[in-house]
Order: sequence, then C-alpha cells, then structure tokens
Amino acid sequence: MTLTGKQLIGYTAAASGTKTFSNDDVDVRFFEATAAEVDQAARLASDAFARYRQLSGVTRAAFLERIAHELSLVRAPLNEMAQRETGLPSARLDGEITRTINQIKLFAALITEGSWVRAMIDPAQPDRQPLPKADIRQMQIPLGVIGVFGASNFPFAFSVAGGDTISALAAGCCVVYKSHPGHPATSEMTGDAIVRAARATDMPEGVFSLLQGAGHESGVQLVTHPLISAVGFTGSLAGGRALFNAAAQRAEPIPVYAEMGSVNPVILLPGILAEKSADLAKTLAGSNTLGTGQFCTNPGVFLALDSNETNSFLQTYANTIAATPADGMLTEPICKSYAKGIARLSNHPEVKAMATGQATEKKRSGIPNAFKTSVAAFLKDASLQEEVFGPSALHVVAGSREELIEAIRQMHGQLTLSVWGTPQDLVDYSDIFKVLELKGGRIICNGVPTGVEVTHAMMHGGPYPATTDSKYTSVGTQAIYRFTRPVCYQNYPQHLLPAPLLNENPLNVWRWVNGQPQQGPLTTSA
Repeated sequence: MTLTGKQLIGYTAAASGTKTFSNDDVDVRFFEATAAEVDQAARLASDAFARYRQLSGVTRAAFLERIAHELSLVRAPLNEMAQRETGLPSARLDGEITRTINQIKLFAALITEGSWVRAMIDPAQPDRQPLPKADIRQMQIPLGVIGVFGASNFPFAFSVAGGDTISALAAGCCVVYKSHPGHPATSEMTGDAIVRAARATDMPEGVFSLLQGAGHESGVQLVTHPLISAVGFTGSLAGGRALFNAAAQRAEPIPVYAEMGSVNPVILLPGILAEKSADLAKTLAGSNTLGTGQFCTNPGVFLALDSNETNSFLQTYANTIAATPADGMLTEPICKSYAKGIARLSNHPEVKAMATGQATEKKRSGIPNAFKTSVAAFLKDASLQEEVFGPSALHVVAGSREELIEAIRQMHGQLTLSVWGTPQDLVDYSDIFKVLELKGGRIICNGVPTGVEVTHAMMHGGPYPATTDSKYTSVGTQAIYRFTRPVCYQNYPQHLLPAPLLNENPLNVWRWVNGQPQQGPLTTSA
C-alpha cells in the first residue's frame, strides 16, 4: 500500500490540519489529528455503535477473523516497516504478528461460542410468600465507543490490532484508536487492514478509526470527548495518570484502563541459590536484558537474603551483564528516559553500581546496568521502587527473613512478582505468598515474568501504579469485561429479551440459572 500519513476516519483517509510530524525511519510526513477530526471519528463511531452492538457474536466474529486474514496477507511488509520504525529484529516481530493474529482468533472463538456474556436467570416465583418474586435476568452489554492508545514496545500485539482494540470490538464496542508516534507507518498499514476487513464484512462505517499525532492534544481531546465511554492505554505512569485524571474531570467521568509502571520484583530464596546460583543469575540477567529490557514485565528488582550464595549469585549476574552488549531502544524519548533513570541510580548515595554492559554503535543504544542496595535504603527512598524502563536491575539485599518480608509488604502494586525456590523453600517461605497476592496480578513460581501467554486465565494487571484498576486484565479473554457492563432485565416479556436470556436459549450458551450452571433451554424445574 501507499502510505498517506492521514487519519483513517471510518472508510475515509482525512487530513484537514496542517501540522505534521515524522520520524527518521520513514520518508513520509504524518498529519496531526485536529480537534474536528477527533470529533468526526467519535461521532461516526457513536453512529456505528447503534448498529454494531446489535450484531450477533457470530457476525462480529467473522469481522475479527477477517482482520486476522487481512493481517496475514500483509505480514511481510508489516514486519519490514516495523523493523524500520522500531529497530526490533525480524524474528521478534514475526512472532509478535503471529501472536496478534492468534489473539484475534481467540476472541473470535470466544464470541462465537457466546457464553462470555455471563447470562444469569432467576425465574419468577409468583406463589412465593409473603411476596411474589419477579423474573430477573442479567447479562453483559457493550459500553459504547472506546478510545484506545497504543504502546511503543509492541507495534502489533499492544497496538492498532492489539488486545485493547480487539477485545473492545469483540464486546460489541466501536474503537477510535490513537496511534503511537513511534511507529505511525506501521500503525497506518495495520489500520488499513482493519478498514479493509470492515468493508469486506459489511460493518457499519466508523466501527474503527485511526488518528495520528505526536503531541498530547489529540489524545486529551479523545479522552474528554463526551461520546467516548472508556479508554484503554498501555504506556508510562505519567501518560496513563494524565489520561486517568482527564477522564475523571469530565462532566461524565469514564473508566481509563491504563497499564503503566511495574518493576516486577523477583524473590530469590536461600535453597535455590545454594543449588544453582550461577545458572539462575544467567537466566535472570537474560530476562532483564531481553529486548533491551523494554517489556512491561521486565524484572527490575531482585530481593534476596544476605549470604555467601547470594554474593555468588550477584557476582555471576554482574559478570553476565558486563559481557552483554547494548542494543537499540525503541524511541529517542525512551532512550533519554532510560539514561536519566540510570543517572539517578548511579548518583544515589546508598546504591552501588555492580556492572555496566558493553557499549555499541547501535542507534538509540541502551547499555545494560546492574545496581545493589540494602533493604533499609530501599524502604527509606520510594524513588528506588520507580521503574527504569530498559535493561537495568536493582538488587536489594536483606539482612533477615523479616526484612525480606517487610520489603515485599512495602512494595507498590505490580504486574508480576516471581519467587524462585526449591520445593522445601516454597514450604519454609509459604507465608510470603499471602503478601504477594496483595501486591500483584500474576504470581510466578520458578519462572521469568517476561512472556505473557494469551489465555483465558491470564491476568495482566495489578494494583496501582501497575494499572489504574486492579480488577481487570489487558491480556487474555477476560480483557473483554473492561468494555462491558451488566444490565438486569426484570419481568421482561420474551420478545424483548436478548437472545442469551430467552427461555429456549437459541444460542445454546451456558447460563447461571438460580445460581447453577445450565446449558440448553430453561427447564421448568428451574
């Protein structure tokens, strides 16, 4: 396709403004979305929602399947463009495209089956004494128009056709997508694939629109637009909090589901350090530097008890980092932010530099680093818990078991927390797991946090500042519930009820009838 640099508003490429931006990787200038274009996209989406929300799950699933198909047709040029814009290697991007396509198909399967609507039926009891009981039924319905903000570090899986967009479309919502300025060309190409899929499956115009912009204006305009019902965001704490605050200050506040900062602590127990400290150090150093540390689940803080085995682990970890070459970072702002974070740790009076990786000539180079501090210093200075987005780790050494547990208790909210231990360790330190449950969305035993499976049971979320709402995930099929709400139907005649709540259950979905799971028609005994 030929890049236009324009907004994709419904089925039309538009550029009514004069302000443009570009990056050094693509010889195209992209038009900043104007306030009028944000308004146009939101209004078109609102009009489309009136029809789209009423389409069957099977019809919406066909749309999603067609998106997956359209992406598969252009995966080679998408990969090539994303390499140019992000500097990520081809193999990594190819795997991410596959993940994105499979994620779309998973949501298509979910809404084809249909039980995700959580249909509940409490049949009437007209003869109940002293008062009759009304017929009460409930299911999930779509919220409306969703504003989605893409991430810099995943140009496909957390971007235009990523989990936020697809879960919103699966729920029956329309999407206005704000492209990330780090990969605008990749975004336009992906958005064009979604538009082609919408046309091919006769979706209402406006079911999806894409807005470009390097500044913050269009993003704030999107969040504060009265026709936007919720927002999905993946990015920095500062960016997510700004959108959250803007949404809260609206005349009609809306939810912002923002995935933000996390240092993903790793707790190393004594027994496993005694068994394999060297192997563990190499594994965890590899996880920390994977993708130049630019994963939201990158392990950035390690905690262990002071011991000879811990010292051995730290030495091997430092040696591994010292031998690791720098690699490119995604954008210049990310690179500058990483350098600032490293400077902050390097100049901290109670933090010791352990190792620095090898400099290279890579563009936007991010050099690996490792630091060490005590639990006392860690607890005294909250800034040591702040995420340094990149290949950096802070090792926190505890003088006692009590110090170790207190450090965990004082942790901010996290996406993940990991524990490495022998079977006996996991018995001896079983009490820490109840503390960990309060701090994160995903607790991992003997595994690295990098790598987030797209499954039904995945939880990619956590208490603030990991996210703005710890009850929801942004990965896996449960992500759909960010963009729905329950509606109760009391004493409704059959002809007015949605299909999942009809007595005959024409969709054959699983339903909760009087609190018990049931499939098939509503039985008289219910």
